[in-house]
Amino acid sequence: MTKEPEKLNEEQRKLQVTGGSTFIVSLPKEWAMKNELKRGSQMTVREEDDGSLSIAPSIFPKKEKQDEAFIKVAFNDNPDAVMRTAISAYLDGYNILHIRAQGQKVLSSKLRNHLKSFARHYLVGTEIVIDTPTDLTLQVLLNYPELTVQNALSRMSIIASSMHKEAILALTKLDYQSAKSVIETDREVNRFGLYIVRLLKLAVSNQRIVKEIGLSSQRECLGYRLIAKAVERTADHATKIAENTLLLKEPVNPETLQKITELSTIANSMFENAMEALFKHDFNLAENVIEKLGQVHRIEKETVLSASHNTKIEEIVNLRLIIESVRRTAEYASDISEVVLNLNVNSVLG
Repeated sequence: MTKEPEKLNEEQRKLQVTGGSTFIVSLPKEWAMKNELKRGSQMTVREEDDGSLSIAPSIFPKKEKQDEAFIKVAFNDNPDAVMRTAISAYLDGYNILHIRAQGQKVLSSKLRNHLKSFARHYLVGTEIVIDTPTDLTLQVLLNYPELTVQNALSRMSIIASSMHKEAILALTKLDYQSAKSVIETDREVNRFGLYIVRLLKLAVSNQRIVKEIGLSSQRECLGYRLIAKAVERTADHATKIAENTLLLKEPVNPETLQKITELSTIANSMFENAMEALFKHDFNLAENVIEKLGQVHRIEKETVLSASHNTKIEEIVNLRLIIESVRRTAEYASDISEVVLNLNVNSVLG
């Protein structure tokens, strides 16, 4: 006979009535002692979306830890490896990151410059508060309500859409300078992506901040993580369009260019509509985006055929990669829309 798994941190308690009208339930003594509660302590009682109640001390006792991370670095450590450790600590919710040299040594100038540049360009709301030969300290100063998940995601999507349009314009005019500008803009999308992951990780581990970061419930965290990743990949493909444009030696044939532009217009419109559906909780708009994917695949085939007939052999590979990136933009828009359907399916159910 299979034994049922033991339910951890769970016990049954009877609801009682006092004074004829007040319902009460006792709290576990060990939990009360651990949280330094006593008679008269203020408690916060909140009804959750599923109808359950959450009970927490109004003020949690101070605990050692979790705000500061210490990263010890040897002089010859790989700057990229140190950077990855710092990113992991940032994503894990630490607000102060100390990068310190081991054994009375100093941090190499290469490492310090690498970390400072990365912090400025990729870690939203982070400032360098200590910069000495032996210690580099980064502090996150941004509070959750100042930049919610939706606000950060909105900025990401606006930048990604603009990148796509500028990349296609650079292709149309064979403008190498504009193409380079698109590539440089990609880091703006990545920095907001890291910030969103940080917020979502915090919300998964601490239900109390879900509302602070702009979400309705913890169950939305996975959906928003998938959408943020799709927006990042959309920006990556705009970057790829720009990179492959830089490799072209001659302007694209007008017929092929017209097909690429048509494909791009539909793909980017799908992306913008998918994000609008997310922010407006519009199930039907998300469904319309998904239904356009068949049209994209049809036009892609026509575009590839035109490119094959009108492009020099040495240019065809780069042009095919550009067409593929435009198609992938549409497919990521469809992926986003599928998540929107999942998040809003209750709006169309009877």
